[in-house]
Amino acid sequence: MSFRLRVRSLFVAVSIVAVMLVPAVQAHAGVFISVGFAPPALPVYVQPPLPAPGYLWTPGYWAYGDAGYYWVPGVWVQPPTPGLLWTPGYWGFAGGVYGWHGGYWGPHVGFFGGEWRGGIFAYNRAAANFGSVHVTNVYENRTIIEKNTVVNVNHVSFNGGTGISARPSPMEMQAEHENHVQPTSNQMQHEHFASQDRSQLASVNHGAPGTTASSNMNSYHQVAQQHIGSQPISAADRKTGSQYHPNERAANQDQRIANGLRSGQMTSGEAARAEKTQSHIDQQIHNDRAANGGKLTGQEKQQINSEQNAASRQIYNEKHNGNTVKPNEVDNREANQQQRTAQGLRSGQMTAGEAARTNRNQANTAQQVHNERTANGGALTPQEKKQANQQENKNSRQIYNEKHNSNTAKPKGH
Repeated sequence: MSFRLRVRSLFVAVSIVAVMLVPAVQAHAGVFISVGFAPPALPVYVQPPLPAPGYLWTPGYWAYGDAGYYWVPGVWVQPPTPGLLWTPGYWGFAGGVYGWHGGYWGPHVGFFGGEWRGGIFAYNRAAANFGSVHVTNVYENRTIIEKNTVVNVNHVSFNGGTGISARPSPMEMQAEHENHVQPTSNQMQHEHFASQDRSQLASVNHGAPGTTASSNMNSYHQVAQQHIGSQPISAADRKTGSQYHPNERAANQDQRIANGLRSGQMTSGEAARAEKTQSHIDQQIHNDRAANGGKLTGQEKQQINSEQNAASRQIYNEKHNGNTVKPNEVDNREANQQQRTAQGLRSGQMTAGEAARTNRNQANTAQQVHNERTANGGALTPQEKKQANQQENKNSRQIYNEKHNSNTAKPKGH
C-alpha cells in the first residue's frame, strides 16, 4: 500500500472519530450552543501534510451560527504554549437537544497525534502526514489508535441518542479536573472565516463542504475571503440555513430500527412492521412535497409529526415488549441498510421518496426472513440465508444508487 493511501485510510478513520474520543469530559467552559436538530454527518477527508515542525493537528467539526450548521476545516495549528495538547469539541445529545461542548488545550487527554518530550513535540508516525517536511522527533504507536477508535460507519457527528455512544477512560476522567486553556485567537478567527464562507454552509453544500481541511490557516483564509467577496451569505441563506435539517425525524426512526435489530431488541418481523410504517410516511412526504412545489404546508407538517409520534411509540413498544433474538449476521445486515438510509436522509443524499422505496424493500426482506424463521422453528436454512443475502445485496445497490444520483433533499425537513 502506498504511503498516500495508508495515510488516507488512517485519517479517514481518525477524522471520523476524533470528536468522539473524550465525549464525557465536560469541565471546560460548558455547553454554549443547543440546537433542536442534529449536525450533518462528518465528511470524509484526507489530512493535509504538516506545514512545519511544532504544529498540532485539530480535526474539523460542524459549528452552528445564524445561517445554520457550517463546517470548520481541520487544520494544523501551533499550541498556545509548549506542553499543551488539543482535545476536540463535540456535539452531545441530551434532554431532546444537541449541545456543543467546545474544544480546549490541556496537559493531558488530547488528540493522539503525538506527545511532548522535553519541550519538543514528538509525532506519532501512525497518525501524522508529514508530506515533504523533515521531522526528526518521530515514533510509531498504532496500538493507541486501534484502542481508541470508535466504530462510526455512518460518520455520525454527535454523541448520545441515535449517535455514537462513547464513555471516558479513567485518564480522561482525571484530566477533567485539570486547568484548561481556551482556543487561541487564531483558532477563533479560523472558525469565524468558516462561518462567513457560503461554501461551508450545510444548507448549501448538503454535507460536502467546499474545504474540508487545510494545511495551514492562512491558505484557507485566503480562499474564504475570495468566497466572501464573490458570493457573500445572504438573508435568504440565513433563513434557509437556520431551518435546514432534511428529513431528520425520519432518519432518527430508521436509526432506532437499526439499533433494535443490532441489539436483538427487535425481531425481523417487528422491524418489517416499523419499516413499512416509515415507508408509508416517507411516501406521504414525497407526495405532499411534489404537490406543493417541493415544500410542506404547515398542516402537512403537523400531520407528519403526528404520524411520526405514533411511529415512535410503535418502535419503542417493539423494542420493549420482551421479544428478543440473539444478534445474528442476517439482522446485522438489515441494520446496516437502515443505518445507510438514515445517513442518506440526514445528509440530503436521499429524498423522502427514495427513502420510501428503500424502506419498502427492507420491509419485504425482513418479512420474508420472519416468515421463514417462523416456519423453521426460529432458524434459517443455509439456502434461506443465501437468498436473504442476495436480496440484501440488491437492496444495497439500490441504496447506493439512490444516494449517488442527482436527486438531493434541499427543503426543510419535517
